[in-house]
Amino acid sequence: MDIATLLGLVVGLSLVIGAIILGGAVDVFINVPGMMIVIGGTLAAIMVAFPFEEVIQAFVAAFKMFQQRKTKARDVVNIMVKVAEISRREGLLALENVQTENMVLKKSCQLIADNADSQLIHATLAIEINGLRRRHQVAQDVFKRLAALAPSFGMMGTLIGLVQMLTRLDDPKAIGPAMAVALLTTFYGSAMATLIFIPIAAKLKARTLQEQLNLEIIFEGAKSILENNNPRLVYEKLSSFLSPSERGE
Repeated sequence: MDIATLLGLVVGLSLVIGAIILGGAVDVFINVPGMMIVIGGTLAAIMVAFPFEEVIQAFVAAFKMFQQRKTKARDVVNIMVKVAEISRREGLLALENVQTENMVLKKSCQLIADNADSQLIHATLAIEINGLRRRHQVAQDVFKRLAALAPSFGMMGTLIGLVQMLTRLDDPKAIGPAMAVALLTTFYGSAMATLIFIPIAAKLKARTLQEQLNLEIIFEGAKSILENNNPRLVYEKLSSFLSPSERGE
């Protein structure tokens, strides 16, 4: 589980809610019609902007982001070095029996075992990288659009509230509470965008870059094993992808 992502969202929401509680009347921040406008309107608009399947995929990707721990580049380098050790000790054909949940790594080991040309491996992994970019870009676009829509519907709710308030100007005591209710929808939209949608879109982008780097490491590792399966040389080449701190320098 990605503790940092979950912790960030929980702490952010807790601080906002805590500030509201410390400020006194909590019930004034609860407005069901405002929530209907912001949440319902945002979800309805995103269904219009994107195909239903892509919206579902985006929320699934966000959910998986909390479940799955990020695979570090250092771990991928170590895996490729172990693959090189197996190929050097038992031969390339032994890589057919490598057990891994990473389908790209599994496919790479199969190509190495088949003694495939490095250009074929490059073309195969290039397709994987492009597919990954496309899938992740859709999820990022969905949450970026949600981040733009939520404040817009918040402002729409505020305008609706102001119109309703102006119809009651004959009652001065009702103006203050009515204004507060009108502003709540803007608060809802801003909070959803700032605390939820924008951070999730940014984290999805970071995950995309990390997974792309991992695929590039797998490709370079596979290429190095085919050229010279010396584990030490494989590590020296792949360590270039790592920061000095990850290399222990």
